[in-house]
Amino acid sequence: MTTETAPAGRITLPGGEMLAWSDLPQERLADGGPVAALAARLVPPGARVLVAGPHDPALLDQLGHAEVTCLLRSHPDAVALAQRAAHVVVGGPAGLPDDETYDVVIAAAGLDPVESVEGTRLGWDGVLARLVAALRPGGALLLRLDNPLGLHRLVATTPWYAGRDDAEWTIGGVLDRTHPANRDQLRERLTAAELRPATCWAAYPDASTPTALLDADDLDSDGGSGLFDAVLHGACAGGFTGDTVLQDPARLAVDALHAGRAADLAPGWLVLAHRPADPAAPTTPSAEEDLPVALVQTGRPGIGVLEVLHGPSGWRWGLTAATGTNVPAAAPFASREAAYRDADALSGPVPSGRLLRTLLLDAALRRDLATLRTLLHGYAGWLTDQADTDGRIAGAAALAGTDNVVVDGARYAVLDPSWRATDALPADVVLARGLWRFAASLLTGGYAHPWSSTLDVAGLTVVLGGLAGHDVDRTTVAEAVEAEAAIAAALHGLDHDGRVNLATELHAVAPTDPPVGADSYQQLREAWLRQREELTRLAALTAWTEELLTSRERALRRAETTIGLLSGSLSYRVGRLAITPARLAKRGARAAKRRAIAALASQRQEEQQ
Repeated sequence: MTTETAPAGRITLPGGEMLAWSDLPQERLADGGPVAALAARLVPPGARVLVAGPHDPALLDQLGHAEVTCLLRSHPDAVALAQRAAHVVVGGPAGLPDDETYDVVIAAAGLDPVESVEGTRLGWDGVLARLVAALRPGGALLLRLDNPLGLHRLVATTPWYAGRDDAEWTIGGVLDRTHPANRDQLRERLTAAELRPATCWAAYPDASTPTALLDADDLDSDGGSGLFDAVLHGACAGGFTGDTVLQDPARLAVDALHAGRAADLAPGWLVLAHRPADPAAPTTPSAEEDLPVALVQTGRPGIGVLEVLHGPSGWRWGLTAATGTNVPAAAPFASREAAYRDADALSGPVPSGRLLRTLLLDAALRRDLATLRTLLHGYAGWLTDQADTDGRIAGAAALAGTDNVVVDGARYAVLDPSWRATDALPADVVLARGLWRFAASLLTGGYAHPWSSTLDVAGLTVVLGGLAGHDVDRTTVAEAVEAEAAIAAALHGLDHDGRVNLATELHAVAPTDPPVGADSYQQLREAWLRQREELTRLAALTAWTEELLTSRERALRRAETTIGLLSGSLSYRVGRLAITPARLAKRGARAAKRRAIAALASQRQEEQQ
């Protein structure tokens, strides 16, 4: 049976379809994001692919080199995707033909939305068994599993069990034994289904539309990687912007990374498993070594997704080729007045080491001034080495803040060299910009530090410049803030008015402000405490000033009273009568003296003539 609104023969309705329901994601990433890029890498040309469940239509565009069949439960979704797929089956896994197998099965939306509520319910294991049966021997399954104890639930203000939306008919708690609840349980289920689990990627900042996929094994073993630090912080800081959360998700993710638990706290996992051609054959290494360690969304259509791959000498940068778009890979930003991103620069090795921002925060929390001085002095010296003979820094080094520089012993390096300044900047402005960004995050984030609580952001920047061995004044800091506003406006495509407003906001950043990004109850409370402390200090200062003014006013009144009493006494009047002739005589003597001097001067002038 076919529909009248879709190409004839492409949609099959075996029964159990949901006619008034849609599962397609409302939030979508450019070119399908890292999941679509990973799927395109896994699918060889000409392969037969089964896409089970609702996925971003851009994922189907990325699979244009294969023969794609979609398995959906929603009829409206089938009509929307029919133009992008060779065949669409609507009604759940029971509607799949028994005699058809596929080279790759993609269930990157999980197994729950594959099953229709209008047909026979198979359960999680039943759906998995049906998809495995549709997978040919030697084929691959890409499966998503949501984490019931993921970071997204730890920072959510609304508990997961309080959902009342139409889509909340499935309960994803750990008490549901029909679903695996962690990676070990998932591997056990896959093994029981005669699959061999291979690579597992942790999905951040959420499982449905992740902007970063990170190899879970590498996350567990390489907690000190500056790359993972920067990727997790960027993904979680950007993924919760404008949301209200219990605590800072970016800080929690980075802490989990350095504790070796970032993979366990991931909101979801994407697992690659194989159906062996010979179940009795031993597991041998395969082409999994060519799979990326990380995939990161760039936020730009047409540029693809950043990849990190294993290389002979360590990790190296890569860039996926986006398909199904007419936007060239080198398309500039909306504005290149101050900065831009050069994708061609992402072709070399990824520098090893720890992120400078994390090292500085750690030293500040421990009040370790010696380590802070060493790190900042090394950072300033490295920037000086990047300057030309005129004392200006160009290229990637001009934008090398503490959040994009890794430290490995005494070596400093730019982590992501694709961010570049259009024009060279003065070295002192580059240093002040990096220090100002760190000072702003330190103060607004509520981190403990060894300096006076009365310092503002500019003042702390000056102090940090002193630790770095440079004389940074407030005028230079103001220039650095203007440069930061221009760079941010260029990278985000802001117009002139947006840039001016941004510069005004950056100049007004105060230690009592909450950090930019998600509204975290924890950080908002810390900001409130800082504001209360500042108000208490100002109130005490005002009270002391009022008390001082009151005491001075009382003393002045006593003096006026004394003067008034003395001026009305008999002795004062007699003394005044005696003093008055003396004053007049003194004035007369002074006048006679002046006349005598004038006459003497006139006489001498006449004698000379």
